[in-house]
Amino acid sequence: MSASFDLTDPAFVAGPYPALAQARLKGPVQWHDGLGLWVTTTHAAAGGVLRDRRLGRIFRPRATGEDDPWTVFDWLHADSILDSEPPKHTRLRRLVAGAFNRGHVERLRPRVEQIADDLLTGVEAALDQPGEGGGRVDLIEAYAEPLPVLVICELLGAPATDWKRLRDWSQAIVRMYEVAPTRPAQEEAKRACAEFAAYVDELAAERAAHPGDDLLTSLVQERDGGDRLSRRELVATVVLLLNAGHEASVNGFGNGLGSLLAEPDQLAAVLGALGDDDGDGDKAVALLVEEMLRHDSPLHLFERTATRDVELHGVTIREGQKVAALLGAANRDPAVFDEPDRFRADRDPNPHLAFGAGIHFCLGAPLARMELQVSVRALLQRLGPLEVVQAVRRPTFVLRGYESLVVRRVPAGSRRPTTPDGVRGRMTHE
Repeated sequence: MSASFDLTDPAFVAGPYPALAQARLKGPVQWHDGLGLWVTTTHAAAGGVLRDRRLGRIFRPRATGEDDPWTVFDWLHADSILDSEPPKHTRLRRLVAGAFNRGHVERLRPRVEQIADDLLTGVEAALDQPGEGGGRVDLIEAYAEPLPVLVICELLGAPATDWKRLRDWSQAIVRMYEVAPTRPAQEEAKRACAEFAAYVDELAAERAAHPGDDLLTSLVQERDGGDRLSRRELVATVVLLLNAGHEASVNGFGNGLGSLLAEPDQLAAVLGALGDDDGDGDKAVALLVEEMLRHDSPLHLFERTATRDVELHGVTIREGQKVAALLGAANRDPAVFDEPDRFRADRDPNPHLAFGAGIHFCLGAPLARMELQVSVRALLQRLGPLEVVQAVRRPTFVLRGYESLVVRRVPAGSRRPTTPDGVRGRMTHE
């Protein structure tokens, strides 16, 4: 059975869920000619791929020698948790998890709340500005983009003034994860890897000389403690934290907020729960964030490679062949989720796979969840009901998100209809 959807088709990229639903009817595991690998269409098949230890993360280097411009890109991935397998993966994850578990994430909550509040001051000013061009703001540019990078700066002890450089490097690198990155995108990725690695090296040297109460200091201490993190492993870990943390938070927030604002009744219910004094606000926000991650997942494709022949849902995946867990398809599977295409802010239980599963389950999931809970709660409590007036999708499938999501306050008595792909107001796709 071959999958028929085209990941390079702009119409599919803009709204993949109907085609993924049709593919699901044909079988849980299918061969995709365009990608040259197997893909999953169901929750059970995707979960099986993510948890099956016979299917590993096998990184294939691009460089052909030490002087090759791809060299830094290669070791940033080969020496990261994401692209390694046991026993190396076990050692790296234990060391990095140990640094995370020292309370760095929860200690960040008050600072995340302050960052969100500061950014919302600018957002609110733009929404309240009168005249032509006033009264609306791009929440991606003004809120969702800077917040997670500023949080990572705080986590690592990096200067907050560097956040735009860090964001640009991250965006350049993750473009390589798409189906067919262009030549200019490849050149940008090579440059970004070299500059980002040099930046982290310099920052780590500062922490070695002047330790602080931050995650990077903890990682440096792991590096210098014996059979610990190597220099490359430390740099790769920091780069991965920013790349994965930034993309998950920006796209999880943007996609999820777009879904929420497309459902006025759901938005009203969430705002009502946040306004109650009975203590249900925390639970309402926690459930909302999980549905934001499920309904329009920020990561849609995660590859594994068969280390031996593997039988999976009636299909034989031969040694060396790749199989991709389609997480967006898994998270809309009607066998697991009632009314899967509907955004339900209070959905419970919600066993989505947005953060993966198995040994490669996202190590930064607690940080991403905390960021999303703080940022969406602060926005809704401070600004009240909003509506989308223009939305521009990124032209990417693997990392699904918005380039811009322009909103305004909901005029009194207004209740605008949703568009077919679930976002109110005028939709623009590029």
